[in-house]
Amino acid sequence: MSASTHRRPSAPLLIMLRVAGAALLAGTAWIHLYLWQSGYDSIAWIGPLFLANAVGGFVLAAAVLVAPRRLLFWPAAAGALLEVGTLGGLILSTTVGLFGFVESTQAQLYWQSVAVEAVGTLVLVVLAVLCRPVRRAVSHRNWSEPARTGG
Repeated sequence: MSASTHRRPSAPLLIMLRVAGAALLAGTAWIHLYLWQSGYDSIAWIGPLFLANAVGGFVLAAAVLVAPRRLLFWPAAAGALLEVGTLGGLILSTTVGLFGFVESTQAQLYWQSVAVEAVGTLVLVVLAVLCRPVRRAVSHRNWSEPARTGG
């Protein structure tokens, strides 16, 4: 699709994606904060990462809600990266372990985390793609030469 035919997404669609993306980021952040307070804070590396995830998730949720349209790509893309990275960390910790920590699929909020992070990734990727910066056509006219008029 060229820049001249690029259509902006409708405002209601963007509002829906913003709210859903922010809610999913806040959900991921809440899960990590809750688990951090429930004992994960004492696990080396994992505890600080859970707290950082909670803070980052809440900050990005707010940014997705309040960013102006022209800048929305950046918090949406960062939120998608946070969600997919969190999901990847969860899968690694369940399969081969992460920083010496091995998680179980029976752990508290495991499947809720998988769902929130997977759907959050999808919603925020769609939002980022719809809000991506569009290159404008650039005129290659040499402005140092006077314009030629017919004749």
